[in-house]
Formats: sequence, C-alpha cells, structure tokens
Amino acid sequence: MDEEKTMIGRGRDAIDMIVDKDSFVEGKIGEFELDPEYGPGSVVGTAKLEGQEVTVIANDAQAFNERFPVVFGGVIGMEEAYKMANAVYDTIAADKDKPLSEKRAIVLIVDTPGNGPGKLEEIAGMNKATGSYQLALAEARKTGHPIIAMVIGRAISGAFLCHGLQADQILALSKDWGVMIHVMPLTSISRITKMDIERLEELSKTNPVFAAGSDFFYKLGGVQEIVPEPENMREYIIKHIAEVKKLKAEGKFELLGPWGRGILGEERGGRTHRIPAIKKLDEEFAAVSDKYINA
Repeated sequence: MDEEKTMIGRGRDAIDMIVDKDSFVEGKIGEFELDPEYGPGSVVGTAKLEGQEVTVIANDAQAFNERFPVVFGGVIGMEEAYKMANAVYDTIAADKDKPLSEKRAIVLIVDTPGNGPGKLEEIAGMNKATGSYQLALAEARKTGHPIIAMVIGRAISGAFLCHGLQADQILALSKDWGVMIHVMPLTSISRITKMDIERLEELSKTNPVFAAGSDFFYKLGGVQEIVPEPENMREYIIKHIAEVKKLKAEGKFELLGPWGRGILGEERGGRTHRIPAIKKLDEEFAAVSDKYINA
C-alpha cells in the first residue's frame, strides 16, 4: 500500500470532504451545545448535506485527552463516548416533533483502533459510556433518523460496536486505503485461542471472521457498499441516506441495522449458518419456555 494513500487520522478532513462547503458547526445541535474541551477525541456538530441539516459524529485521531492518557490516536474514551451519546440524544430531541420524512440524518465517520482500556476508565464505568452511545444510536435509528457509518480507516473492537455497528447502513473505503475492520488483531486472537499465528494468518486469507479488510466484511453483509476513493464519499453517503429514508418510509426496518446486515450476509454467502442457528435456538427455547416463563 502506498504510504501516503490513507485516510487514517484524517477524521476532520473527511468531514470537509463530505458536507456542504463551510457548513459544519462544531459542538452545536439544534438548541444544544456541547463543551469542546470535553471528550476532545470526538468531533460532533451540525452540517448541511445538499442543503439538508445532518448531525456529524467523528473521531479526531490527532487529539489527546489529557485527563485520560490512554485516549489518543482515535481511541474512544469514556468522555468521548458520552459526548457522542449526547450528540445523538440532542439530535433526537431537536427533531422529536418532526415527521419521519424530516428526521435529520446522522453521519458517523469511523476511524478508531478501540476503546480507552485504562484502569481509571474501567473503574469509572467505561462500559456504561460506550453502552450509552450504542443505545443512543439504536434509539435514533428506531425513531426514524437515517444513520450512515463511513469507515475511513480503522473500525476495531468495542469502539466499532458503539461507533458504527448500530448504523442503518455501513460504507467503507476500499482496502487500497488501508481500511481495517475486525474484532481484534490476529496476535490477540492467537493469545486467546492458543492457535498458532501462522494458522490464523492462513485463515485470514479466506475466512471473513479472521480477515481485516473491507472486502471480507462486505461478504459478511457488514458493509453495504465499498467506496472506491475518498472523493466519492459524499455522493455515496447522499445516495444511501436517500435509500434508508425510502426503506423507513415503506416500513422495511428489518432490512436496516444489525438485522439487515445479517440478511445481506446470507445473500452474499458470508453468513450461511446464521438463520439455521437462530431457528434452532428458537426451537430449543420453545421446547422449555413454559418451565421458566410460567414458573
């Protein structure tokens, strides 16, 4: 890969490449304002996309949170997660009286290597912070806001779980831009599973569970469409916002979000065992449910 051909660490640049020129207002959503000094690794605000207001939530991999030293390089720390969650809830509140067709879109720009795993963050409730952001996006999606995640660099581990995987649809730059989407590096998988790294490297060439590139996640249904170049991000996001709005207007919510990605993965041949596994679990639960539900 060309060393210069990357969008990693360029979350703020991506905002300018996507939204209408000079339209992004940081830290303000409707009547709500967010403290720019709080959660500096997250960038939130309002912009216009083809003249329509949208909420933008991005990583700033160039920022460093002095209060939490583990938060740098795009890491989503405790403050960052709460700030992102607040941005989503502010968006819901700003549009609460608007009809479905007028709910503003939420654009997530994803470039994160993970969450802030410091001891202080864990004690203070890091899991609650990221969980609140994940829940906020799920609520916004079900309320009718179109949510599009645009992966420009890294989308890894629990940080991607809260900042991306609750979107209606996920887009990603091509593997030529160094995009990495996976639960954890192969070195970590090796330590946990006790499998040789060489074996995992071999599996990663053909198995989408172990592979890191956007192509494999596309086969799993996780990525709706691969964006060839950064210059194409704006047009693809506009297209998919319109597509999501149409599906929601038709009441086809099952084709969006995590459930929709499962359906898409089956169609693409990447998740062939998902539906049979769900069916088997439902059957086994139905066979014993009376013993517990009516106990």
